[in-house]
Amino acid sequence: MKDPRLKSPAVARNRQPILEVLQDVLPQRARVLEVASGSGEHAVHFAGAMPDWAWQPSDPNPHALASIDAWRVEAGLRNLAAPFRLDVSVPGDWPEGPFEAVVAINLLHISLWTVTEALMAGAGTSLVPGGALYLYGPFRREGRHTAPSNATFDLDLQARDPRWGIRDLDAVTSEAERRGLDLERVVAMPANNLSVVLRRP
Repeated sequence: MKDPRLKSPAVARNRQPILEVLQDVLPQRARVLEVASGSGEHAVHFAGAMPDWAWQPSDPNPHALASIDAWRVEAGLRNLAAPFRLDVSVPGDWPEGPFEAVVAINLLHISLWTVTEALMAGAGTSLVPGGALYLYGPFRREGRHTAPSNATFDLDLQARDPRWGIRDLDAVTSEAERRGLDLERVVAMPANNLSVVLRRP
């Protein structure tokens, strides 16, 4: 039988730097909804490091859901819930919450802009007051790429789907503000990525 666990080389590189930012911005005890959890490797790493975070992974892709669940079963972590199907762009798919955090890693640039809008709307209603929306990935700043490699990556994304692409941070934060989320901090990360923390007042 084929192993359903997916493996991403990028996760091995970025999971610890991401965890350190999350540890800095989230409370010791937190209910966390991760959207677009992908392989599930991030979820296992974060839940394993922080046993008082109740981590809820999700993804719209059935192969990703199978991978997440296989990693979860192998890890045997009591604070890592079984994944469920969540299409961020479908309002009825959003769980009621409330959550102290919503986490989206490497989502915005490989999805339609409507997904960004829906993510902000969902987080705005499902986060507790003081809760955080955490975003990770490449962003443009003031309309410009932060590195030549990001410009090349952006062209590749748009070749795959012209509706994809590296988002401008100002556009993302403006959409967040429309949904009642304030920009708290931007942290430079490895490989020309950013951590973006938005907070519900």
